[in-house]
Amino acid sequence: MAVPRKKVTRSKRNMRRAHDALNPNSFQECSNCGELKRPHHVCASCGHYAGREVVSVVDKAYDDDEDAA
Repeated sequence: MAVPRKKVTRSKRNMRRAHDALNPNSFQECSNCGELKRPHHVCASCGHYAGREVVSVVDKAYDDDEDAA
């Protein structure tokens, strides 16, 4: 079984872990509605991507009224 010959120092351990930190998510404004969205993703509020509508978004209040009827 592989056993380390020497203790790994705090310095070496921390240098190895230097790249493990998580980066915060980045957001951009949607060019159509102004809501924040992830870059290179379809806008969840209006369904636009790259200046055109690619997904039709239905209003949630409209769906709730339809289910109740």
